[in-house]
Amino acid sequence: MAGMFVKKGDQVIVISGKDKNKKGQVLAVLPKKNRVIVEGVNVVKRHTKPNPNQPEGGIIEKEASIHASNIMLVDPKTGQATRIGHKFLEDGKKVRYAKKSGEILD
Repeated sequence: MAGMFVKKGDQVIVISGKDKNKKGQVLAVLPKKNRVIVEGVNVVKRHTKPNPNQPEGGIIEKEASIHASNIMLVDPKTGQATRIGHKFLEDGKKVRYAKKSGEILD
């Protein structure tokens, strides 16, 4: 399986599902499952019992993962969703760039 097109800390927009058009930062990337966790997107409620690291228990809201095909990177120049390309710089370094504006992301 090839690497993911997003990295932790990237700004993304959700393009389908119940959280469509929401923007957020990538908190975690799960390449084996082809899923990502995005801040403020797909928030679920967990009913937890009190335990040593969570003494009060109760209902906790946390982000669940969404499939990588449901997100696109946000172009840093325009703020719109964009596809990603890869290219090599003069010094031989491989970088990601936004296809809409040509802006380098790495």
